[in-house]
Amino acid sequence: SQGLGLSLDSVAPGAANMSMTVRADIPNGHKTCHGCFIFALADSTFAFACNSRNAPTVASGCAIDYLAPAFEGDVLTARAVAASLAGRRGVYDIEVVNQNDKRVAWFRGRSYRLNGMVLGVIEKKITFDDTYPVDPGGGGSTTPAAGQEYTMTAIKEQVGRDAIEHASV
Repeated sequence: SQGLGLSLDSVAPGAANMSMTVRADIPNGHKTCHGCFIFALADSTFAFACNSRNAPTVASGCAIDYLAPAFEGDVLTARAVAASLAGRRGVYDIEVVNQNDKRVAWFRGRSYRLNGMVLGVIEKKITFDDTYPVDPGGGGSTTPAAGQEYTMTAIKEQVGRDAIEHASV
């Protein structure tokens, strides 16, 4: 995605937005944006939306309809949203629009969720001071003695440009 000049603008569970500017080296012989770049933008946005729940997900099929041309200098935005999720299968709709919100392409992707996690689980030891509330046994909030160690399981998710840490003791 980065090598093609695509920018990840936002990611949320089941959704993603990406954008790209149609560079001078992208137009085809008709002086319009080559369809493979529009496809790559839509497909990459589909991939981010599918994997946004930290469950490895792959494409099982897709289709694209080109509805209007894009030209050098146009800023294209792809907006992906989960249309249907059932068990391990999903259907995602991706709309590609230009800077005037004119629809350039419509992409529909089908996904299949694999086992595991995209970014995995990190085990680490942490030490609390005497004022940090935790729930080590699951029976309500307690305050451990100063210097007491617990093993914490943390799941790291990459959301856009920010890393968020969800943790449970």
